[in-house]
Amino acid sequence: MRRKSLGRPYLTIVEELIKFVLSIFLLSVLVFTLSRLAPGDPLYAYYGDRVEKMSMEEQETARERLGLQESIPVQYVRWIKGAVRGDFGISYQYKRDVKEVIAGRLGNTLLLGGLGFIIIFVLALFLGLFCARREDQRADRVVCGIGTLTSCIPDFWLSLLLILVFSVWLRWLPGSGAYSVGAEGSLADRGRHLILPLSVVVLGHLWYYAYLVRNRLLEETRADYVLLARMKGLSGKQVLYRHCLRNALPSYLSMMAIAFPHILGGTYVAETVFSYPGIGTLAYESARYQDYNLLMVVSLLTGSMVILGNLAAKLLNGRIDPRMRLKTGAFKEEAERW
Repeated sequence: MRRKSLGRPYLTIVEELIKFVLSIFLLSVLVFTLSRLAPGDPLYAYYGDRVEKMSMEEQETARERLGLQESIPVQYVRWIKGAVRGDFGISYQYKRDVKEVIAGRLGNTLLLGGLGFIIIFVLALFLGLFCARREDQRADRVVCGIGTLTSCIPDFWLSLLLILVFSVWLRWLPGSGAYSVGAEGSLADRGRHLILPLSVVVLGHLWYYAYLVRNRLLEETRADYVLLARMKGLSGKQVLYRHCLRNALPSYLSMMAIAFPHILGGTYVAETVFSYPGIGTLAYESARYQDYNLLMVVSLLTGSMVILGNLAAKLLNGRIDPRMRLKTGAFKEEAERW
């Protein structure tokens, strides 16, 4: 029994890795098949308007050169063989290796999504504590009302509104791009370009997580141990910060681990509207122009982030929450007895 218990964590890791590989494989099959069944001609992504001047023989030769003549299963087998070797093909639109195209954009998305995640993580915790301390008071109702209103506004509409106000009318902030021409190395210029898309990312997700924190803390304040702590003379503020917050943090941390790919994916809308050169704009362009190789890698990259976020949340929950480990251990012991 001792050997089994020592090997169980490693078995769990192997099981999760197998699930991850299978999930990515199924995602690749789905994206590959649907992208090729979708209407449109990928030759336009590679040759542009020159396709209209090509004869039928020239178009067939071009498709054969790009490997688009074979059946979908044959194309997938050829693609997966190259992907295993690290060769994902070239982008039809950019005429460059897919990895080079994504490498030039990934940093911008991680910067926007990473900053958004940190700001949401801190502000959601702060707002949740603020509202929980003032339950049903005027401040709580005002914050809940404003938060509900902002969370109901579509991201694309909010993006257009911010561009109209701060870029067109007031001309305070740039409404597109990640930096001005010739100012790629200027932190101040990059910061000015980040303000509007970052505001959309934060406002689109902040209240959802703040509301979850508020409700989780309110559940803790109604627990029996809170009544016992109050009877011992602790103030409501002390109970909230010393006990309720400590018990709510594990679930909040695991929730934010799941939220990271969600927030990072939420940057795609902001990137598209603000013409921000990131993975989101690549996803839109690759789907629009049938840039199959680029679309595959972007989809797998996004799917990997979602799966890894869920896996990190699961492992984090087991590490920081002793109750989860006890429940899991009791369940496995009961299963072994059966």
